[in-house]
Amino acid sequence: MSLSNLIKNWSSLRVRRPYEGQYKGKDYKWAMVIDLDACTGCNACTTACYAENNLPVVGKEAFAKGQAMHWIRIERYWGPGDHMTEEFPDRGAQFLPMLCQQCEAAPCEVVCPVGATHHTPDGLNSQVYNRCIGSRYCSANCPYKVRYFNWWQYPERAWPNPLELQLNPDVTVRSKGVMEKCTFCVQRLTEAKSRARTENRLVADGEVITACAQACPTSAITFGNLADEKSTVAKMWQLHQIKLASDVQEKEDDVRGYRILEDLRTYPSIVYLEQVRDLEA
Repeated sequence: MSLSNLIKNWSSLRVRRPYEGQYKGKDYKWAMVIDLDACTGCNACTTACYAENNLPVVGKEAFAKGQAMHWIRIERYWGPGDHMTEEFPDRGAQFLPMLCQQCEAAPCEVVCPVGATHHTPDGLNSQVYNRCIGSRYCSANCPYKVRYFNWWQYPERAWPNPLELQLNPDVTVRSKGVMEKCTFCVQRLTEAKSRARTENRLVADGEVITACAQACPTSAITFGNLADEKSTVAKMWQLHQIKLASDVQEKEDDVRGYRILEDLRTYPSIVYLEQVRDLEA
């Protein structure tokens, strides 16, 4: 390829906009909106994810070594001030649920030597466990650090008899030496799509949600089909699309939507609505 063609291709990549007709005419494009103003940091989403996706509790020692296995974590941030010196620092914290962003241009996909992680037609960053060889290249290349490696044979130690009876039969229990991550509860999506296909229709808005969204007590997590313009998540995404447009700068102050590490051009499928602040206080 000539240098001029390389420059042309690079220029076209740089001006690409997320969800710019790439799923137009498609049936599904799964996406999520997380309202940080509603999130209380209760970790109900994390607990629900553990139960739904058969995640092992690795223990304090393994966690201290960086061998955590949670697919969604609650990050805490403090603004200006001395909140860290208070007796109850969580009182001033701002919470942000962090999970796989299901990137359209996922950095993890291009470095996998065996194609264990790939992009599905409905916009998910999928992980094929029986193809994974545990190279951990995907983890090193993930800017969000939401991929987790199985360091131990957790099925033999995390669920001693009879605790294995509480495992979700719709989700495989991963073995030692493979990478894993959030899948947007793909088992629920597959079941809903199969049921809808049997009834010769599409999955209705709100018919299927992830475990984290279902467990959230404040409804801070909204999940749905972005390809359906009438869906709740598609309408909420419009806030983000307005922010990207250069001809509506006067409306930017009213836009709360943003995506994590957007400058890296990974085009995540999750939009965060920033916390509402009283700037006059």
